[in-house]
Amino acid sequence: MYKGFYNLTSAMLTHQQNLNVVGNNMVNISTAGYKQQRYTASTFDDVMYSRVGNIYNTGEEIGRQSYIRAASQIYTDYSQGVPEPTGLPLDFAINGDGFFAVQNPDGEIAYTRMGNFSLDDGGYLCLPGYGQVLNPEGQPIYLGTDKLTATNEGLIYYDGGGLIGQLGVYTFEDNAQLTHNGMGLFTGEGAQAAQNFEVWNGYLERSNTDTVKQMVEMITYQRALQSAAQISKIYNELMARTASDVGRIV
Repeated sequence: MYKGFYNLTSAMLTHQQNLNVVGNNMVNISTAGYKQQRYTASTFDDVMYSRVGNIYNTGEEIGRQSYIRAASQIYTDYSQGVPEPTGLPLDFAINGDGFFAVQNPDGEIAYTRMGNFSLDDGGYLCLPGYGQVLNPEGQPIYLGTDKLTATNEGLIYYDGGGLIGQLGVYTFEDNAQLTHNGMGLFTGEGAQAAQNFEVWNGYLERSNTDTVKQMVEMITYQRALQSAAQISKIYNELMARTASDVGRIV
């Protein structure tokens, strides 16, 4: 009798989660290297069985229904964002697959496409607020100056000549195994130093979020959420009237 509430509640929860994900994509449109996400939900299995029984307490399955949807996964789209020139010597963008590796003060390593680097107090190349950028051997990169140039192979030179070091670019067999660490970076096992990659100095990779598409989806999910909430109110009023009026029927 009240199974409609399951459907409506499920719809509201699903559309709200979609709005949360789309909203996060919109907020990070201007975040360098950000990869947009998508929420998926699937039918909740084994929710309820309808059976008929007899005096021997045996039953025969006569149907199976699922009244709600359950969260399945939040997928990350790792497609390439557009490289945008900045002209800043400590900005880098990866063209193709791969991630920069960043190590925080606790020694934990995370991976990112953000390349808006700077120098920390010790003169090491760092991602502000996260940690030091690593070379292909997994060691911090000491620069001591921002007067430098870099090649597409990630080799960093002093402006007047002389090799300083090399940016590390790391790849994974399957990017889908990566998870967000709560700070906008990715964590995962099995990182390998890439052998063939291309790094552009003086560029930043823009977010791969499609602004127009995200706005359309936000409007769609918002209207669907409002519709489900309104129908839920009507359904509640209908059930209340049914409960109060049925008893009056002679």
